[in-house]
Amino acid sequence: MGFGAGYGIRKNSWEKKAQNAQNDADHILADAKAQVAAAQAEVNAQKQAAKAVKQSAENTKKEKILEAQEEIQDYRQRTEDELNVKRDDISRQQNRLQQREDTLDHKKSLLDERESELTQSENQLKEQKANLDKKISAADELIEKRRQKLYEVAELDKERAKKLVLDQLSDELVKERAEMIRNSNEEIKAKADHYANQIIVDAIQSSAADTVAETTVSVVDLPSDEMKGRIIGREGRNIRSFEALTGIDLIIDDTPKVVTLSGFDPIRREIAKRAMQRLIKDGRIHPARIEEMVDKARKEVNDDIYEAGESALMELGIHRMNPELVKILGRLKYRTSYGQNVLAHSIEVGKLAGAMAAELGLDEKLAVRAGLLHDIGKAIDHDIEGSHVEIGVELTRKYHEPDVVVNAIAAHHGDVPKLSFIAELVVAADTLSSARPGARSESLENYIRRLTELEKIAKSYQGVNQAYAIQAGREVRVMVEPDKISDDRTVVLARDIRNQVEKELDYPGNIKITVIREKRVVAIAK
Repeated sequence: MGFGAGYGIRKNSWEKKAQNAQNDADHILADAKAQVAAAQAEVNAQKQAAKAVKQSAENTKKEKILEAQEEIQDYRQRTEDELNVKRDDISRQQNRLQQREDTLDHKKSLLDERESELTQSENQLKEQKANLDKKISAADELIEKRRQKLYEVAELDKERAKKLVLDQLSDELVKERAEMIRNSNEEIKAKADHYANQIIVDAIQSSAADTVAETTVSVVDLPSDEMKGRIIGREGRNIRSFEALTGIDLIIDDTPKVVTLSGFDPIRREIAKRAMQRLIKDGRIHPARIEEMVDKARKEVNDDIYEAGESALMELGIHRMNPELVKILGRLKYRTSYGQNVLAHSIEVGKLAGAMAAELGLDEKLAVRAGLLHDIGKAIDHDIEGSHVEIGVELTRKYHEPDVVVNAIAAHHGDVPKLSFIAELVVAADTLSSARPGARSESLENYIRRLTELEKIAKSYQGVNQAYAIQAGREVRVMVEPDKISDDRTVVLARDIRNQVEKELDYPGNIKITVIREKRVVAIAK
């Protein structure tokens, strides 16, 4: 019984342990299955992730391929554009080279024509020289024959015969020289007059011309004579203040309702005039007010000066110039030369030079620029030592104007050689602008001196009876003694007087030399 009970207890214990072991085995199996499921899920997740990574890699690969294709396309397009630009540059260079080649060919043909003309002229000169040598030989033979005949027939001594032959030969040579002068003048006129006159007329017609007068004083009108007392001020302090600030003399005399401003600097005189007009209009005149008005007038005149320079550039179509040079150019508005406004004269010279340059196929803009700036030195020649030519050359070099313009300025009065045709045109345009009627005034002293010199030169020649300068010195009429001067010799005399006038006198325009030979015989019947 005890054994059975013990056995039962042990059996129960064994069964409980077996049950526990079974439970533990189930738990372990469940855990194993869970771990296997988890591992399977992780493997699936890794597969999904790998698949996603692979897909992402494929997408990235496709994107990179597309980007590479786009970069290749862009690079190809840029390369094509650069090649097109280079092709265009090469094409333009080829065109320029072709144009230069055509120009050189044209110049070569012109040089060939010029060489042919020079060769022809040289041959003509050789023929003329040969003819002249023949004439000299014939003249020598004729002289010798006449000398022998004179010895035989007239029985003259050697000296008298020599004088007679030389006098006759001199008359023949004078006649021949006169004929050559006539032929030469006619040939030159036939070739040059028409073309030169046409160019000059076209240039003059394209520019407007004004008549001006020189003055060194400005007159300001007063509302009443009572204003003179205000202008003078207590013990003349207002006048002293005004003159000190402007550098202009203020003249108050017995002339009713006016005051006079006197000074050689036109810009200072203009500032003084505007300041005085402002003071009169305001009515309050004292040193502080005078200083304020002078400052305002100075600023206003400076603005007008720059505007005048810009207006000149716009009128002539010049677009680029240093601002400081534009300001100096505008100062010419208040500068006169022999009564002629220098800015108006410079604009006129620019137009004339440009028109003639256009007719001759030269650089019109460069000619206009040189003509406008040719008298730029006159703007500040009151303030700087030296001639207006030297000052103008220094200014244009300082502000980097073209060498052609600098040379035209330096050469327009003949101080240095002219290095371009444009410099020649500037000289011609300057002469035209200065010499036209009404362009410039001339002092009485210079006028009388010029007329006296003209008559003196004409009277200095042998055989001249009287000479008169007429038409304000633009013509000289020379009366010769008909017994001493032959018709042929009058041609030579006119040319000799002309050459001496051109060499010794300075004058505007042209002077006509007229030689008159007249013989009158009077008989009175009674």
